[in-house]
Amino acid sequence: MTADATEKRLLVVEDDKAFRSRLVLSMERRGFTVFAAESLEEGALTAAQERPQYAVLDMKLGDGNGLDLVPTLRQVRADMRIVMLTGYGNIASAVAAVKAGAVDFLAKPADPDEIANTLLNIESSTPPLPENPMSADRVKWEHIQRVYELCDRNVSETARRLNMHRRTLQRILAKRSPQ
Repeated sequence: MTADATEKRLLVVEDDKAFRSRLVLSMERRGFTVFAAESLEEGALTAAQERPQYAVLDMKLGDGNGLDLVPTLRQVRADMRIVMLTGYGNIASAVAAVKAGAVDFLAKPADPDEIANTLLNIESSTPPLPENPMSADRVKWEHIQRVYELCDRNVSETARRLNMHRRTLQRILAKRSPQ
């Protein structure tokens, strides 16, 4: 086996110089050979030259969106494992990142161990489906109970937070939990 086949080559594209430096150092300590870039253009050039197996991309870069680099990286290496980082995490961005080809989407400041584990996890990180999943009514009931407990069992405050009438909430709370 050649050294190139066992080497863990990582591209980090991050425009925040301090964060990029810390991340590069942390990932080198975890056994990666790291190539750093601060822009989409520099990231694409570095990827074409170095052909890394892994990439960590910031979502918001000075010259654009890190998601725009994902198709380019996939052309360089179809099996590249890509993790997106952002300080502005939301569900829509996470879905867009995964649809674009990223294996995960992590909020900054992401723990270097979490990044390394995500990059190296070849298995699917999604948990197996439960044999007997909860019904929609049960999920709704569990959510109401959780909010009720978070509001210190105050019916009026719980109803306000759930945007529901207080009497409706009282009727739901009086019933037994659905199966």
